[in-house]
Amino acid sequence: MAREYSTYEAKARFSEIIRAVMGGQRVVIRFRGRPVAEVRPLEAPEIGLADRIGDLERSGVLGPAPRAPGRLAPIARREGALQRFLGERE
Repeated sequence: MAREYSTYEAKARFSEIIRAVMGGQRVVIRFRGRPVAEVRPLEAPEIGLADRIGDLERSGVLGPAPRAPGRLAPIARREGALQRFLGERE
């Protein structure tokens, strides 16, 4: 269901109309009782994930991850670390 506004109301409530359209609603503008315009959300073109990633790579936003210098050493696990942590919190 489309909301309807006179031209006077539409001018006074433009921000409200934009919020309604951003929410997916259609708005009809009437001049002297006759519908003369419709404001509706734009339909976004369907673009796949591969196309979007390609666009981001071409624009320079997305690129290969930088290589870390050398190998990362694994974190050493110490027995009872969880128990010590919980004991300190009591």
